[in-house]
Amino acid sequence: MRQDQVEPDQRRSAEVCAGADRGASGPVLFDAVLFDRDGTLVEDVPYNGDPEKVRPVAGARAALDRLRAAGLRLGVVTNQSGLARGLFTPAQMAAVHARVETLLGPFDTWRVCPHDDEDACGCRKPAPGLVRAAARDLGTVP
Repeated sequence: MRQDQVEPDQRRSAEVCAGADRGASGPVLFDAVLFDRDGTLVEDVPYNGDPEKVRPVAGARAALDRLRAAGLRLGVVTNQSGLARGLFTPAQMAAVHARVETLLGPFDTWRVCPHDDEDACGCRKPAPGLVRAAARDLGTVP
């Protein structure tokens, strides 16, 4: 793909990787991938605070393993308004995330919006706060 057809943030990501030894010639366009948790990595169980209810979506582990093998860093960005609503505790959420990692492998960053819909925060997706924070954690650009 020609550089004038690539989004500016992708060009900056390519610059981040330009000197990295990734086993391929030339810069790569992406150095990290961010995922939503529910309905993307694991089956969507509304307000899940129970690690026993965590079920990976079909093909998730294989896809994540391929991305890790390619040298990409992986992160999760997830809205969890159940925290604000008192439907589960931070410890229960941490147990769910630990179960996700047991089933799908480790992630390089987890970013969570704990706010309710009405809080009008900058981190609740689709606002960009979680993505920006995860990119900072990973040393890349959104």
